[in-house]
Amino acid sequence: MKQNETLVWVIYDITEDKIRNRVAKVCKDKGLYRVQKSAFLGTINRNQLDELSMFCDEIIDQDTDSVYIFPMCKDDFRRVILLGQAFDKKLVTDEVKALFI
Repeated sequence: MKQNETLVWVIYDITEDKIRNRVAKVCKDKGLYRVQKSAFLGTINRNQLDELSMFCDEIIDQDTDSVYIFPMCKDDFRRVILLGQAFDKKLVTDEVKALFI
């Protein structure tokens, strides 16, 4: 992880397919990795984090949708407890797996 990057989880519950797909695309474009159908993980810089936040805020339905962006430090991330099928194995890359080592 580079000096100016932050480890983040992005988790969302969005009712409309078109908006949900746009949020997923932006997460991927920012270099985040999909770990579940509605969850992304990765490192981004502060500007990308702000852009992602503003983009989501502008396109989601404030009355029905939710987007959670959780910045985490490496120490806190290492304390994450994974149970059962924590990640969708078809979606997770080796880079995400390496974050847990």
